[in-house]
Amino acid sequence: MPVFSQPLRCLLLLLCLLGCGPLAAHADPVLEHGYGQMYNVNFAGAHQTFDAYIQAHPDDAMGPVSDAAAYLFAELDRLGILDLRLFADNSRFSHRKRPTPNPAVQQKFQARIDEANRLAAAALSKSPKDVSALLASTLADGLQSDYAALILKHDLDALRFSNRATALAQKTLAADPHCYDAYLAVGIENYLLGIKPAPVRWVLSWTGAQTNASAGVHELKLAAAHGHYLAPFARLLLAVADIRQKNYAGARNLLQGLSQEFPANPLYRREYQRIANK
Repeated sequence: MPVFSQPLRCLLLLLCLLGCGPLAAHADPVLEHGYGQMYNVNFAGAHQTFDAYIQAHPDDAMGPVSDAAAYLFAELDRLGILDLRLFADNSRFSHRKRPTPNPAVQQKFQARIDEANRLAAAALSKSPKDVSALLASTLADGLQSDYAALILKHDLDALRFSNRATALAQKTLAADPHCYDAYLAVGIENYLLGIKPAPVRWVLSWTGAQTNASAGVHELKLAAAHGHYLAPFARLLLAVADIRQKNYAGARNLLQGLSQEFPANPLYRREYQRIANK
């Protein structure tokens, strides 16, 4: 069975942004505004906001990795990949057509990833337990995992990136147990791999993968309740998990809350309407 036969896995580490230490209590208003624009599908505005942050904080990997996230989210939106029916239905996901990426966007995305990795490596060389740099590195690998899986359909590359990101998330949590957004990386892996058949879980465990589904749901709930910049995506994935379990009432509550919080984004409202009568 292919490692990525569970389509939810492909949302893996879109969720691993910062929300730790001082940022959790005192979110940078510029970054916060940029993520709000991104969730409201104002990608051009998000790029402008993140560019301003990069100019003001040239040594902070959070700036370029956030801008990379905006490029990925915009491409997923353009290609219509953020459709919960894909992630709730294994067959639909497996038989989807391979998308056609925009080469210019791919180049800009990778340039921001490379920049974030360079800045994070420089910070970690001075302080190996720098939580911000650890999470920026986690997100960079996670975003590459999602690009490889969702857009390029290169599952082995996606698994390699996601395994690295999960290991970095664990290092982040060791440095700061209150970094709730880091629970997303471990939680998604635990849940998505934990719902695979037992023989597959056994094989994956040899790679160091986390495969406890119930622990994964618990970790996702921690991130959704206490995370910061990407807590809304944690709630979205919990809604997908509810749909897969036919807990439509739970999914409706989550999607309704998201649609109210981000009214310019039609995704949440559309997905809510699809299950409104279930």
